[in-house]
Amino acid sequence: MSQRPIGSPRPREAVSAVARMSELIELLEVVWERGRDTASAPPVSSAQARVLFLVEANGRLNLRDLGRLLEAAPPSVTRLCDRLEAVGFLERHPGADDRREVLLRLTSSGRTYLERLRVRRQDALAEAMATMPEASRAALAAGLADFCEAVAQPLRLPSPESSTTRTA
Repeated sequence: MSQRPIGSPRPREAVSAVARMSELIELLEVVWERGRDTASAPPVSSAQARVLFLVEANGRLNLRDLGRLLEAAPPSVTRLCDRLEAVGFLERHPGADDRREVLLRLTSSGRTYLERLRVRRQDALAEAMATMPEASRAALAAGLADFCEAVAQPLRLPSPESSTTRTA
């Protein structure tokens, strides 16, 4: 597969696909907000929802790693977690090996909130997809599976088994 030189124009099909994907993301943001605003329990901001999803996706997560995934400064990460802990969606625990480490875990209320949020978003998406022809739904499902994998991979920390031991 040949790569295009830096600064060279993208093929017309790629520009069209990127433009359509951008439009899709904007529409999904509207669906996302609708679902978040109607989910029961105290609503959380988009940034707080990202924290909940990242903690859920990574299982065991500490504040430093969460900051790296969010690309946010430690004080901002701490404030986000403070708010989520205050509404009962997140718990902090000291690390087993190093008590200075702060581990994050979703509470049952946090998991319930995410489940309800997903149901509302899925309902809205299913309603929209029901109006599409079957062939288009199948093509969309296939393409989205690959797209989701490409987008989700950078949001997951490497598993402990895959990391190599480093020495000073």
